[in-house]
Parts: sequence; structure tokens; C-alpha cells
Amino acid sequence: MYKVGIDVGAKNIKIVVMKDGEVIAKDQCLAGFETKENTLSLYQKILESANISESDVSKITATGSGKKAAYFAQNSITEVTAAAKGATSLYPSAHSIIDVGAEEGKSIRCDGNGKIVDFALNEKCAAGAGAFIESMGRALELPIEQFGELSMQSDKEIPMNAQCAVFAESEVVSLMHAKTEKKDIAKAVNDAVASRITSMTRKVGFEKDIVLIGGMAKNTGFVQALKKGLETDIILAKDPEYISAIGAAIYND
Repeated sequence: MYKVGIDVGAKNIKIVVMKDGEVIAKDQCLAGFETKENTLSLYQKILESANISESDVSKITATGSGKKAAYFAQNSITEVTAAAKGATSLYPSAHSIIDVGAEEGKSIRCDGNGKIVDFALNEKCAAGAGAFIESMGRALELPIEQFGELSMQSDKEIPMNAQCAVFAESEVVSLMHAKTEKKDIAKAVNDAVASRITSMTRKVGFEKDIVLIGGMAKNTGFVQALKKGLETDIILAKDPEYISAIGAAIYND
């Protein structure tokens, strides 16, 4: 039988279908305003692509900030539990998991058996997550796909003091008026986000191996800044945005 994990995030819905511990299908879409309808539509689409019927699915587990949108799921688990379960199942050596998505950052510390020891969330402001990067990208008229790579071309250290995405955007505008190069501003933004995540992670405490999951793991400039802040190497999860959905699918296995 098949098991399904659904991660309904603030921006995207991610779904995986698993059998015997292996992902056989995965897909994602924007959550949008009609999150319930979009979640069901994506679920039906992924079943069709995998050539399986709803009766073949033995368990559906939802997670994410919008998990209630997956009203057809039999179970739901917290985002922290899903992230830890997914990351430690794929990377058994992981003792620390950092999850940075669109609206939230998490730092989770686990023991040698994958059990959660402590965690912290950076959920009060988007300045510590991917939405902040997107907002700054719009201010710079820079496609988000180019943001990370461009920031890595800079070696400048430009501090950003604002703790709020709105005020930080004002800082970016000021830097633009001062004729600061885009690459230097992009690095300053990535450094600022990494600094907030680093601070949160140090408060929780961390030890190797550290696994980075969530969409921000694809931002190379952010990853570089995070490694520098933590002064250690980090494992980048494969398909990082699907790790929590995987954790949901295999929960209680």
C-alpha cells in the first residue's frame, strides 16, 4: 500500500507518495487563496501521475502551517516533528536540522535516535525566511533564481540592522540610492537572514551533522553565509522542500 505526506506551507503545497520507504511520486503547487481546493487538486493530480487510485493509499498525513487545508488526511503532525522525522530518516547522522521556508525558520536538535531534544522557531517576522528574500528581490528588480548566485559574487560586508522586512526594504532602497551594487545588496540580505537563523540555532545548540532543509537550501548565497555564521559545514538535503512531506508520510512507520 501507498502512503502520502502533504506539507501545506505558507506559499507552496508539497505532496509525496511513498511505498516501502521510497518516494515514487512528488509534486508541488502554489497554495494560493483557494488552499483547500488546490491541495485536493494536487493530490488527485499526483495520484493520476503515479497511476494509483485513492483506494490504494493506506495513510495520508498532513503537516505545515496550513495543514487543515488537507481536510481529507487521516492524520496531522506538527511542522517540527515532520521536519525532524524526514531529515533523520534520510540522514541518520543528523543531530541538528535547520528548516528555512517562505515564512518561517526552524532549528531542531535531535539525539542519536532522531528524537527531538529542543527546537526554536523564527515565526514572528518574515525577515528570517524566504519571503524576505523575495521581497528584497522585488526591490532590487532581481529574479529570485539569480539572487543567491549574484550575492556570491560580492565580498563586501554591509550590515542590515532592521529586524522587520518592511524596514529592511527601506534600507535596501537607501543602499540603491547610494549606488551600492546589486551583488553587494544581495549579499547583505542573505547575510542578514543567515545571521538571524544562526542566532536561533546557537540558542538551541547544535552538533554535527547539520542538515539544511526547506526552499532556502537552494539559495547558494544564504547557504554560504549560514556556514560562515555557524563555522561548520552543512549537509544540503536533496529535494529540500519535500523533506517535511516525507516526514509526514513515514510518521509512525
